[in-house]
This record gives sequence, structure tokens and C-alpha cells, in this order.
Amino acid sequence: MKINPFLDIAPEVAGALAERRPVVALESTIISHGMPYPQNVETARQVETAVREKGAVPATIAILDGRLKIGLSADEIEVLGKAGTSVTKVSRRDIPFVVAGKSHGATTVAATMILAAMAGIKVFATGGIGGVHREAQQTFDISADLQELAKTPVAVVCAGAKSILDLGLTREYLETLGVPVIGYRTKMLPAFYTGESDFDVDYTLNTPEDIARVLHTREILSLEGGTVIANPIPPEFAMPRETIDNAIEKALLEAVANGIAGKATTPFLLSRVCELTGGNSLASNIQLVLNNARLAADIATALSKM
Repeated sequence: MKINPFLDIAPEVAGALAERRPVVALESTIISHGMPYPQNVETARQVETAVREKGAVPATIAILDGRLKIGLSADEIEVLGKAGTSVTKVSRRDIPFVVAGKSHGATTVAATMILAAMAGIKVFATGGIGGVHREAQQTFDISADLQELAKTPVAVVCAGAKSILDLGLTREYLETLGVPVIGYRTKMLPAFYTGESDFDVDYTLNTPEDIARVLHTREILSLEGGTVIANPIPPEFAMPRETIDNAIEKALLEAVANGIAGKATTPFLLSRVCELTGGNSLASNIQLVLNNARLAADIATALSKM
């Protein structure tokens, strides 16, 4: 594998990869743009701990001073957490600019997949993937996450697509791109804050080993692209569907009224939904990320044995 001169792999992560031990990639926009300090730092540490408790090595990914970091120290997580939204939110298009400018960048799902693949990490845990935004028929606002899933060989464990999106169009777009959507012990696509939606998945698998077997087979077949593993939020942490739908509708109207568009849309909507639900959506968000991290660690462990 060609060595990337901008890539810094933390010693613990490098050792695990060299020894074929399980590693789980984690994104960093949840730290900088997902919630306020110090809760963002505390959550990042909780997620890393959840991965470790399952016997895998966490690799939180970000760009710091222009370096592609695969695995962050506690101090580096603190830097991102304190800097918050002043850190550039990085997708595929932004990577060379942040690297060339020797600045900081928090990686989205798309950018995390790219950097994880560079390092040889095959499994990634996040909250929810991006997708097709509502009214995309007019705005053409479609997350770069979906195109990345079509080309980059990383499995993404998530609680479905963020429910602020158009789940039907997101589902159709993934199908068009040939991205398989696996439901973990579910036949329907989870809707982030709730485990229910009106849309199905491609296949339902009931164990991490079954999922790992499919991922291993895809790799042997040299099939391009990644896999979505949709893991419903645990029922005890899920929000009533009507409550979250009403909050999202109100937040969407406010975003339009305030002229909010592009990459600012998702952070605004998630923040506003949190306010409208009295913080309950943030609590659910944290729990679903932890749940995804645990499943990702189990899948990575099973995959490392194949």
C-alpha cells in the first residue's frame, strides 16, 4: 500500500492494524459540530470507551494542522471540542484545502470513510448518514456521504439516515448507487431518533458474524463501494415518532425562513430539534452513537477473524 505523506496513524491503531486486530473508525464532526463543549468531549471519550469495552481499538479521525490523523489523543479531542464550530467541517472536496492550509478539520461521514480507507480500516461507526434533503427536487441538496458510500470500501454502522432528511429519496438514491442497506435485526430502515420508518432495508441480518461474513465476501469479490449497516436506536432511548416529526417540521420551516442552506443546514436542524425537544433528542443521539459503536466493534472483531 502506498504510504500517504500526510497520514499520521496513532501507534495503538497502527499496531492493531499490523496485527490484524479489530479497529473501528469514528468521525469528528460529532465533536466539533454535534454538541456543545464539554459534552462533546465527554461523548467522544464515552464512544471510544464503548469500542474498547468490546475488545476493539477506536480510531477517531480528524485533520489537525494539516495532518490526517487516524486516532486522536485525549488532548487532540479536547482541542477539537473547545474549538467547536470554528473548525472546518470537512467532506471529500475540502480535504486538500484543509491539508494545504495546515488547518484543523472535523471529518464528516464521507471524509471519515476516505481517511479510514487510506489507513486500511474497514468498519466505521457514526450516528446517522447524510442523505437526500427534503425538497431536493428543487435544491439538489444531496449529501456527499451517499456518493462516498458508492465508491469507498468501508462499512458504516449507523442508526439509518438522519430523520431531518427525505428518507424515501435517500433510500432510492442508495439503491440507484448499488449500496446495500443491511438492517441489524430489523426489516425497516431506522429513522435516527426512532427505530421505525415507512421504508425497508435490502437484507436483515441478526448477528455481527453474519454481517462480517457478507463484508468479507464483498471484499473477496472486489466489489466497489461501502455498506450501510442500519442499527435501530434501543427502544428505551427512542423518541416518540410524532414528537420528533413535529420538531423537525418546525425546524425545517425556520431554516427556510432564515435562509440557511448547504453544509450549515444539518447542524442548524439538529441543534434546533434539540432545543424544541428540551434536550431529549441530544440524549437519544448520544445513546444511538454508543449503540452503533458497540455493534461496529463486534463486527470488526468478527471480521478480523476471517
